[in-house]
Amino acid sequence: MLLVGTGSASTQIKLNDRLTGDLVPTHDPVLIREGGTYYVFGTGTAGQDLSSKTSPNLVNWTAQAPLFTKLPDWALAAVPGTKEMWAPDISFWGGRYHLYYAVSTFGSNRSAIGLFTSPTLDPKAPGYGWKDEGMVLMSKESDDFNAIDPNHVIDRQGKHWLALGSFWTGIKLFALDPKTGKPRDPATKPFSIARRHAPADAPAPVEAPFIIDHGGYYFLFASYDYCCKGVNSTYYTVVGRSRDIRGPYVGKDGSKLIDGEGTIFLRADLQEKERFRGPGHPGFLHDADGTDYVVYHAYDKQNHGAPTLRIAPLNWGADGWPVADY
Repeated sequence: MLLVGTGSASTQIKLNDRLTGDLVPTHDPVLIREGGTYYVFGTGTAGQDLSSKTSPNLVNWTAQAPLFTKLPDWALAAVPGTKEMWAPDISFWGGRYHLYYAVSTFGSNRSAIGLFTSPTLDPKAPGYGWKDEGMVLMSKESDDFNAIDPNHVIDRQGKHWLALGSFWTGIKLFALDPKTGKPRDPATKPFSIARRHAPADAPAPVEAPFIIDHGGYYFLFASYDYCCKGVNSTYYTVVGRSRDIRGPYVGKDGSKLIDGEGTIFLRADLQEKERFRGPGHPGFLHDADGTDYVVYHAYDKQNHGAPTLRIAPLNWGADGWPVADY
């Protein structure tokens, strides 16, 4: 947080209020740093699959060429009608960056998760280039989950997992083979770790999981209610924690994410502001200096509801729970 002022008067300027550059459009962002450059990747638009933005300082952002301009052939065959890649997740392990992403059509659970890998994120660096590792897993109309919004996590025992899900019966956790980054046993059912409950003929809005390890707990973040409606979006993000990565995840008051509850982490701005609506789909970065950040999108009421990049420092309270300085 920047302090500006003279004498005894000072004004605290939050990181979100300092962001400049190509902040729009941004949907479903993830944040990572390689060397002196920060990267934000997000959902693409038709013909521009997976957006890319870079910054030298987390403040000034410049749009880059999209990571891809064509969907893989396997994705077009697996999910007819899909037009772009959604909701990327980026992590580094095994000497390569692993970029998970989803392909789907709106409102359908005929969806798939794909994977690209590259030794570097810098297009100018030797060896740069994304290798298509193909399909990771898929959901069909007969399944009770939706294979979008992937998040890769390695637990304290070195086991690899993929959290994912949107609507249907909620957020699932799949065990992965660390050599391939794909399910260790495709026949094994995933663990259910978060779910909203609704009447049989009504939606159950929960999606966008992200798991981080801190202070002996795994923290699961998930977004509730509706995105993608501009200023009418009702998205907000909750958090719960568990000693076991498989759950159960509970909020501060003991309420369970598997029951559609938890502790609110991101919500629409304060009543007196009400500018950035529907904050959600968070990603997290533990930076080299030890600072934690949350990246997310929100809809700017002063810019026709445009989906906008938002970044905030993540502080850990004395009670061990995360608080976003947004």
